[in-house]
Amino acid sequence: MDISCFRNAVIAEAIDWIGTPYHHRQAVKGRGIDCALSLIEWFSAAGVIKRFDPGEYSASWFLHRDEERFLAGVERYAVRLPEGVEPLPADIALYRFGRCIAHGALILDDTFIIHACAIARKVERRERSAMLPRLAGYWRAKGLA
Repeated sequence: MDISCFRNAVIAEAIDWIGTPYHHRQAVKGRGIDCALSLIEWFSAAGVIKRFDPGEYSASWFLHRDEERFLAGVERYAVRLPEGVEPLPADIALYRFGRCIAHGALILDDTFIIHACAIARKVERRERSAMLPRLAGYWRAKGLA
């Protein structure tokens, strides 16, 4: 299968999770998922990465932290795109909350992302522009590089 087929498979998997409730440390389609496990689940279901357990993490682990735990988890399977390189569908956008990166979303296209949103309490499709002030950069799964 070529890279574009893998990208399409990741996106199809993510779209299939839209509406799944947000639930910390869960990954059950239709029942609950969080932003960390959603990315792992979508890429592994599409065959891009091997499924792995990121380990225990508190629902508020990102508050007042200096350690980039979320980023360290993402960098187990993805690499940062150089500044100025535009992301492609199925790339990852990471967002900073407070002092560290604490949220991730899947790039759907030039306009939208898909993410497990604690505020919306579900997996949703959202305009990329809504999250731009918190954007930390873009990453690409190693299997799509």
